[in-house]
Amino acid sequence: MSENGFNRRGFLRAAGAGTALASVLGAGASAAHAAPAPAPAGTAGSGSGGRAVCDWLGTSGWRVRIGSAQLLVDPYITRFPTGLFQEGEEFDSKTSLTVDAATVDRIAGDPGVVLVTHSHWDHFGDVPHIATTTGARVVGTATTCNLALAMDVPTSKVSPVKGGEVLDFGDYTVEVVGSLHSRNPNYSMAFPGVRLERPATRPATIADLPEGDTLAFQVTVGNGPSLFFMGASDFVERNLEGLAPDVAMLAAPSTTRTHEYVPRLMEALDKPRKVVLVHWDNFEVPLENPPKPDTTMAFTPQELADAVRAVSPQTEVVIPEYLTSYTFR
Repeated sequence: MSENGFNRRGFLRAAGAGTALASVLGAGASAAHAAPAPAPAGTAGSGSGGRAVCDWLGTSGWRVRIGSAQLLVDPYITRFPTGLFQEGEEFDSKTSLTVDAATVDRIAGDPGVVLVTHSHWDHFGDVPHIATTTGARVVGTATTCNLALAMDVPTSKVSPVKGGEVLDFGDYTVEVVGSLHSRNPNYSMAFPGVRLERPATRPATIADLPEGDTLAFQVTVGNGPSLFFMGASDFVERNLEGLAPDVAMLAAPSTTRTHEYVPRLMEALDKPRKVVLVHWDNFEVPLENPPKPDTTMAFTPQELADAVRAVSPQTEVVIPEYLTSYTFR
């Protein structure tokens, strides 16, 4: 137990695996199946070609290529330790923010846009470095944008959004969806709060990056698929009405505090033809395959895949690997 009264298990996990799985399913489930093999990547060129090529960056992070354009979603590549996953260690809210510049530069590439679902360090931590070195535009909540400004991102490169906006980036559009952060066993979250003004001093620790409200994003490719990106495992059903994405990047729930998470989410999204599971990995180890699951979660990625198939047997479920290209048409 840390000085803040929680460790990884208490921080995220709710109960035993049996109870957790029953709550996630909302109904019985079939046996787990192996993940489908990734589709070939293809070569990005001028025009979208009606497809998106997506590489998982761990947690809820993605590198997405649409024609000649590239965007990032929640790119957290540095993956420094905080004590959440280290056996015998305590979670340290005073952990310093650091950036592995060489690794981030190599993997992030040259994005034009960075979409940020919320401001926790495992979603936002590398974003200021990426934005200041590439000139990428940061799209996120007022909190995300104010934190970015305090970390040297130019005012002209931050785009605060609330939900409801539909932004046209040429080869693709981004619909911003108001969403919710996942709940811990206390029906709360780490570092709640917002930053409605630019902080007077540069954020220095992970506690300096509050949740700051949560968004989801639907990216629609010209003459191609629509992809729904989540960064946390809760949602507002009414806000998902009518989205009906072709592909949904579904965040794994860490506790059972959100009622019937999978059935409600799949119904609200009109049972997408493909679901890709994210935010189930240990995000304090390098991006090396096979991904190391977060073993303190209440269920495994395979069990979550089972839950999706129980609700929507026709849905193809992908348990991704790091830095592997998945093509969606």
